[in-house]
Amino acid sequence: MNPAGPNQIQRHIPVLGREAIELLSPRDGGIYVDATFGAGGYSRAILDIAGTRVIGIDRDRSAISAGFDLVDQSAGRLTLVEDRFSHLAEICAAQGLSLVDGVVMDVGVSSMQLDQAERGFSFRLGGPLDMRMGHDGPTAADVIAVASEADLANIIYIFGEERYSRPVAKAIVAARKEAPIETTKALADIVSKVVWPKPGEIHPATRTFQALRIFVNAELDELYLALSAAERVLKPGGRLVVVSFHSLEDRIVKNFLVERGKAGGGSRHLPEMNQAAPSFVILTKRPVTAGGDEVTANPRARSAKLRAAERTQAAAHAAAALPAWPVLADVMRGG
Repeated sequence: MNPAGPNQIQRHIPVLGREAIELLSPRDGGIYVDATFGAGGYSRAILDIAGTRVIGIDRDRSAISAGFDLVDQSAGRLTLVEDRFSHLAEICAAQGLSLVDGVVMDVGVSSMQLDQAERGFSFRLGGPLDMRMGHDGPTAADVIAVASEADLANIIYIFGEERYSRPVAKAIVAARKEAPIETTKALADIVSKVVWPKPGEIHPATRTFQALRIFVNAELDELYLALSAAERVLKPGGRLVVVSFHSLEDRIVKNFLVERGKAGGGSRHLPEMNQAAPSFVILTKRPVTAGGDEVTANPRARSAKLRAAERTQAAAHAAAALPAWPVLADVMRGG
């Protein structure tokens, strides 16, 4: 990615951006959280409504820096915070906000990050094997260098849904004995020798790169925590809108909303009085997907799914425990 100047931010239209803003339904005087600021597309659309205020969050310092012009143009209505979106409740509290009118999230890696070779997200661009959305913690190259073969196989299978995860992990371990794996091209070449796609299928390294990116950034844990945080900060009638780009993310969002949207019907085993009241009303019975024109203009839109819900007056549900999948800290210290 080239550094995003003000013109780039003005031009940027998020995938399913029109549908997301329609469902968010910003209004004069409302306060909204753009939990994944990126190039500022959602924030700009919200700020187009007079009297709105936006808290924009991004863990990527370059995205925050590129948004300073939009801050200036907003006349004090946009506040940018460099942080993880899982911290959105604490961020709102620090801004003196206990409740907000809406939260919008565009989950996963941004097109800007994919297009910036030095960030190491894409095997199509030569660069260091980094993949960090922020600028701290271990890189993908660090993980590749120290993770056990079993851990690598688990990471690639769970987060990449790669059925050849064990052969890929074995090939990585064998290759790193010969030389450090430090570039996107080096890793892609290793995977390509093990995974043989059929004509018309995705690049053989796609799932392995996805897995490492998700793992390095703890993306699924972040999403779990961010959804729960949004539930706590949304006022009754406030709306949550989430756009995701692969099945792992969408499954988390769907299950969260289904669980929070359940009506307490009661049963012989769990009386109705013991069931938590629904904290959301689901607005999208089926996920909203991109139309043909948008997919043609932006192929990344093909996999996008949008889900939305409106907060009820019920108390927030207790946050569920995170799934017991591989964790960065454990893998880096040898399990």
